[in-house]
Amino acid sequence: MTLILTFLGKGGIARTKIAIAAAKLLASQGKRVLLAGHAEPALPLLLETTLTSDPQEIAPNLQVVQFQASVLLERNWDEVKKLEAQYLRTPIVKDVYGEELVVLPGMDNALALNAIREYDASGKYDAIVYDGTGEASTLRMLGLPESLSWYMRRFRQLFVNSDLGRTIAESPLIQPLISTLFNFNWTADNFAQPTNQVNNFLEKGKAALADPQRVAAFLVTTPEPIEVASTRYLWGSAQQVGITVGGVILVSSQSHHSLAEEFIPLPVSVVPDAPSGDWRSLMDALPNFAQQALQAPKPIEIDTHNRQVRLFLPGFDKKQVKLTQYGPEVTVEAGDQRRNISLPPSLSGKPITGAKFQNSYLIISF
Repeated sequence: MTLILTFLGKGGIARTKIAIAAAKLLASQGKRVLLAGHAEPALPLLLETTLTSDPQEIAPNLQVVQFQASVLLERNWDEVKKLEAQYLRTPIVKDVYGEELVVLPGMDNALALNAIREYDASGKYDAIVYDGTGEASTLRMLGLPESLSWYMRRFRQLFVNSDLGRTIAESPLIQPLISTLFNFNWTADNFAQPTNQVNNFLEKGKAALADPQRVAAFLVTTPEPIEVASTRYLWGSAQQVGITVGGVILVSSQSHHSLAEEFIPLPVSVVPDAPSGDWRSLMDALPNFAQQALQAPKPIEIDTHNRQVRLFLPGFDKKQVKLTQYGPEVTVEAGDQRRNISLPPSLSGKPITGAKFQNSYLIISF
């Protein structure tokens, strides 16, 4: 089982140093580690190594790769063509080549997430340390399976129930036309084969994100008050996405008891602001990531017996949290993150009877 580890915080260089030290620490423990980052200069400069879009070993048990969006897009384009040929009788994009594609905003995060998925599925690594931006874009990237899953189930049902959907499904004139365009029959499986493939892919991503043994994040901050406030905001935002936050790494020359109170109940590990290349002092100060992730509060707990849903939303107050209910799901807004909660059958469709915000928990009753 591969542990995917990432770090959240505003301090870019400090966060990258922690990611490198974490990768080196895990590798020194005998784990097969992949350190992954984007195509920016910080990682290769700190490692004093030229990096490429393919993993390369820089130490025993430790490989490093840089995600170059244009390269990832080019490599994935062949897979797009294969899928198109599988479902369309006359492919449309066969004459568009990966080498000419331009990366659009948002594509780089989706491509990076897919690359992490592929490296995870390869079975070659015990841990993948992802050095992302550490901010909202990283959270949205990791939350893509959950977000896309909601869009799939919500809009698919709307289409099936619409006049257009019923007309296509029932019309004896349209069905032959669809059969000439697609390699499968609408009536027989209602597009079930491609839809189920996507849903299975997304469900695996959601299951991994919800499992602290598979995906975990750690906060990185300094004692500076504004950075502490920003880090607390990222903490709450991470819970909205459903990521387990295992602890706090404080970059400082001394401990700060008042700061520790800001992140209760998370443990705070103090690491020195070491110069580049002094990896040993950082490694010695880092926590046991896997152990702390297992002991961290769960982002969401569903208690069907007491008909309650508890969401852990640290970093926010009552005024920053909004709760709405449309249809069978519940929507929670906190900060700049929105989460649609898919309820179990015993609670799905039941009206909300009460909600309170207490000790950083939003408690919803049905």
